[in-house]
Amino acid sequence: MNSKTLQNQNIKYLFNGILTLKNIDECYAFFCDLFTPYELDMMSQRFLVASEFYNGASFTDVDTKTRLSPATISRVKKDLKYGNEGYSMVLNRLHGKGGIK
Repeated sequence: MNSKTLQNQNIKYLFNGILTLKNIDECYAFFCDLFTPYELDMMSQRFLVASEFYNGASFTDVDTKTRLSPATISRVKKDLKYGNEGYSMVLNRLHGKGGIK
């Protein structure tokens, strides 16, 4: 989905709120209030899938490691390649800063 399609005042307000978070503890507090544990876990799993593909893993490797549905894995792979470059932007920044802490 094109990021321009989703732009509205509610989402912009949410994103501006996210940009005020200063550290991991604040992220935990906010995201654990905002999402159910399942939703938060699914977002983290999708990001893991993107990271695996970004690092050159095959579909089979990702499937074995994550045990997510093939549809979810395919969707993330498609978004990584043809999406809004959000995954790549964040992963480039994480890896450019020496990796995940």
